[in-house]
Amino acid sequence: MKRLLTLVALAATLTASAQVKVVKLWDNASAPHSNEDAGPQKEKNGNLYNTVDTELFIYPTAPDKATGQAVVVCPGGGYRFVSMPREGHEVGEWLSAEGITVVALKYRLPNGHCQVPLEDAEAALRYIRDHAAEYGVDPSRVGIMGFSAGGHLAASAATMLPEEVRPAFAVLVYPVITAEPGKCHKGSFDNLLGTDRTAGDEAQWSLQNRVTASTPPTLLLLADDDRTVPPVNSTLFYEALKRNGVKGCSLRIYPSGGHGGGFNPDRIYRTAWRADVLDWLGTLPNSASH
Repeated sequence: MKRLLTLVALAATLTASAQVKVVKLWDNASAPHSNEDAGPQKEKNGNLYNTVDTELFIYPTAPDKATGQAVVVCPGGGYRFVSMPREGHEVGEWLSAEGITVVALKYRLPNGHCQVPLEDAEAALRYIRDHAAEYGVDPSRVGIMGFSAGGHLAASAATMLPEEVRPAFAVLVYPVITAEPGKCHKGSFDNLLGTDRTAGDEAQWSLQNRVTASTPPTLLLLADDDRTVPPVNSTLFYEALKRNGVKGCSLRIYPSGGHGGGFNPDRIYRTAWRADVLDWLGTLPNSASH
């Protein structure tokens, strides 16, 4: 009952504040690729399963507070569900109050079709750039943020999309990065690539292998005691960024905090996590080229 009341309160908050705009992008029938999930979509504790359509929850910011930045937020869930409440909607509430327009992405789960979530992230980036004037956004300052498997999705967008679509920056929070045995979050790759994947598939979607000099500046945040996604996922990606000469990157490892939950009040270093994100975003240039 307590959890239900929390979800009801969150829904009321979403309705009453920030004038959240919901945009339905497409579904399996109209998108370039389908995840071949017949649905129906299910919800449990706010998490969404069997997602067969793509929606954007846009959190605009007040014109007098707007920084010109926008960020597409990709919730986690091991590519098994989409953790919209704490890693989507709560992030939208927070960052929009700080002058940053947020696009919380409800993406279609891959169901073994690896291109589907990335297709949705690309569409979200294109949408907010195409509607930049409507939201007071500088189209050259649109970035991406992701949590856990959503961090893998965000890092995929940062490393695999064409340069004209690629985000201007990336914030990866306890991200899944590598499929290497002993280092990976196996469930995420089972859901992304299927259990019959090849070594070549794993190498292609191990994103430390996809970093180049044109990868955007990236902030990585994680806890040292993460027992779900090994911290080496983040350090591998950071090392690849440095090896390729990507400027303006930062790796923040906190002593404790575990995995999941976004920037929730139970996280012991929550204030530091939030402050570090805002401070780092403030170091980015006022204009970026694509």
